[in-house]
Amino acid sequence: MNSPVTFLWPQFLWLLLTLPLLVAVYVWLLRRKKKMALRYASLSIVREAMGSGQTFRRHIPPLLFLLAMAAMLLASSRPFAVITLPLQQETIILAMDVSGSMRATDVQPNRLVASQNAAKAFLAELPRSVRVGIVAFAGTASVVQPATLSREDLVTAIDKFQLQRATAIGNAIVVSLGELFPDAGIDLASLTYGRNRSSGVAIDQAPKEAKKDFTPVAPGSYTSAAIILLTDGQRTTGVDSLEAAKMAADRGVRIYTVGVGTVDGETIGFEGWSMRVKLDEETLKAIATKTQAEYFYAGTAADLKKVYETLSSRLTVEKKETEISGLLALAAAVLALMSASLSLLWFNRIL
Repeated sequence: MNSPVTFLWPQFLWLLLTLPLLVAVYVWLLRRKKKMALRYASLSIVREAMGSGQTFRRHIPPLLFLLAMAAMLLASSRPFAVITLPLQQETIILAMDVSGSMRATDVQPNRLVASQNAAKAFLAELPRSVRVGIVAFAGTASVVQPATLSREDLVTAIDKFQLQRATAIGNAIVVSLGELFPDAGIDLASLTYGRNRSSGVAIDQAPKEAKKDFTPVAPGSYTSAAIILLTDGQRTTGVDSLEAAKMAADRGVRIYTVGVGTVDGETIGFEGWSMRVKLDEETLKAIATKTQAEYFYAGTAADLKKVYETLSSRLTVEKKETEISGLLALAAAVLALMSASLSLLWFNRIL
């Protein structure tokens, strides 16, 4: 537990005052039995024969029963606490940059290879029950591997990456959302040339098709999926990155952004052209913030590997305020069962 316990029904905590009363009744019964034992010599002889060990042991079942009562009374107050639980994360979309800037060698051996290696290590750490899809993007974005449980298919898709021109980060986010919500009417082409400005949902341009209803939800509230966006953050074309991030936020989907490269960057050349490629941290931080997620900096291959290790642990467990009445009720049942069992075993009676 990581925070103080709160109670939904704190008024029931007054019932805990019955516990001292039970202790007082138990002590009174012991003294009463002691007085009765003094009246009968035979009972006194038996008591002496039992010894101090037996005397101590007879208090254990009542003590366990008292603890069981305390747990049951606490459970009746419906306590809540922030605890770490397995996350019901069903699908993760890896949106990976394959633009020309990923050939920069400020991350060794280059940004693309380092990201491929880190992504494969990330997949190896994820539970096998988590489905993963892969979106590759440069000037356009496409699903290169639909969400699957097969780690082998995912690794094969990652190994087939080919560098292309331009960087459309917003497109990658939209395509990722389309993969997560295939029936939501999210279409990249319609989003580019005609869309509902208020919600960001693409609408079919055919006049007879009805517009799909959409109601925004709280950012970060959709816990069945997440997007991990790995890029140097320099958008050059396509849908605006922050507009696409708002679409994700309106659907409750978190976008964890991973910045690959260095802030200073380097100049790269290819087929007669050259350009300066730098890490745009400001945009990546804004995307993560808008969707209630986090931004991670990966300036080296080692940093990138650590980022994915961190993401793996964060995506498989979560801290959540949870009612723990059930746990206390279970503890009470176990304690009561132990109390009765020991009493039967040692004294042939229940308490």
